[in-house]
Amino acid sequence: MLARARHFVRVAIRHCSPITRSPNFYWRSNICPVIFDSRNCIMKIAIGSDHAGFQYKEKIRAFLASLEHDVTDFGTHSEEPVDYPLFIRPVAEAVARGEFERGIVLGGSGNGEAIVANRVRGIRCAVCWNAESARLGRQHNDANVISLGQRMVTLDTALEIVRIWLETPFEGGRHQHRIDLIDSAARTG
Repeated sequence: MLARARHFVRVAIRHCSPITRSPNFYWRSNICPVIFDSRNCIMKIAIGSDHAGFQYKEKIRAFLASLEHDVTDFGTHSEEPVDYPLFIRPVAEAVARGEFERGIVLGGSGNGEAIVANRVRGIRCAVCWNAESARLGRQHNDANVISLGQRMVTLDTALEIVRIWLETPFEGGRHQHRIDLIDSAARTG
């Protein structure tokens, strides 16, 4: 029985984030390794927005807290106009350094925010506009950051995107090879 439990811990560790990849984490946190899935994994999540994404950022932050995730808000803290790179880059850099498992960035369209995030080595930021784009961003691209446009989706859709993105595991396999190619190009380019 103990050998079987250790096997499931190893499987669980592969499907959770680097910060929680420790057998001691699973035993201390009382997550039963036999029934582990990504929905049981408490994550450290960085979130940031500009003024155009502020309202959704606040709602998403509350949603993540209700799921007991550890959320750090990188700002902005109002709807006063700001320059989005000043709030998005710190989110991406913190995720890239391994301080957070995932990051969420928001703006009016989400496009500029994704561009800023993807300039940081080690970040794979997907612009998401529906459930399928969130699911594929995780399954195929191992997206560690998502970008949402407050002007592009309803709040309910934004919350669904976040939930699906958090619950969806990376498929690996042929997709891992493609991620490796992206990473090698970033190192040499």
